[in-house]
Amino acid sequence: MTEQLTHDDFLGGKVKVWQPKTGYRAGVDPVLLAAFIQAKPDQSILELGCGVGVASLCLSARVPSVKLTGVEVQANYAALAQKNAEANGVPFDVITADLRQLPNDIRQRRFHHVIMNPPYFDRAAGTPSDDLGRDTALGGDTPLADWLDIGTRRLAPKGYLSLIQRMERLPEVLTILQRRLGSVVVMPVAGREGRAPELFLLQARQEGRAAFRMTPTLVMHAGKTHQGDQESYTAQVNDILRNGAELPIGL
Repeated sequence: MTEQLTHDDFLGGKVKVWQPKTGYRAGVDPVLLAAFIQAKPDQSILELGCGVGVASLCLSARVPSVKLTGVEVQANYAALAQKNAEANGVPFDVITADLRQLPNDIRQRRFHHVIMNPPYFDRAAGTPSDDLGRDTALGGDTPLADWLDIGTRRLAPKGYLSLIQRMERLPEVLTILQRRLGSVVVMPVAGREGRAPELFLLQARQEGRAAFRMTPTLVMHAGKTHQGDQESYTAQVNDILRNGAELPIGL
């Protein structure tokens, strides 16, 4: 099986991850999600759709004592998440399950943080990928409303739900969360200065009462245009990707 996998470094080598050589591969997005989570030591984290575990493992590298639980529908990805956790010396309870059919013990628990990187594309409006792993990760057959509903139900009182998603789905997310969670904070993510944001990070709180807030845009790359093959991450993004820095949202 190892010849079908790659062994990749995240956070400058602080986290090392096995993942499929083809199909869906974790990249920058789960690292940004991990940086966005305002977790404290000993808090419980539930990651829905954890894939090979990159977001949870990157969060653990910054806040080592968090208690991690992950749910992943694809058995091969769930197995890799467990393997990666063990290889990185991180306790991580990975469960192979459809998030719409969570095991009873998970449905009886509440978490300080529920985090997710749901499929970016609406399956009803797109064309399936030939690769099952990639298709499930990018489209899947679970509506975004179900992700948010299930995540919200797993929150402890005053717990936080956090996600990363494509910008065109922000109205949908806000509509779903309306009157369910409050203190919503949205951080747009743009490729370069002056470009429209393509992604957003969002945090919402159970029983939150603060007004909706939009932070300044997180700009990924310096300069107006791509210059050759060299890396061009901004200093802030480079600190997140290489050093595991937190992404402050000004709470």
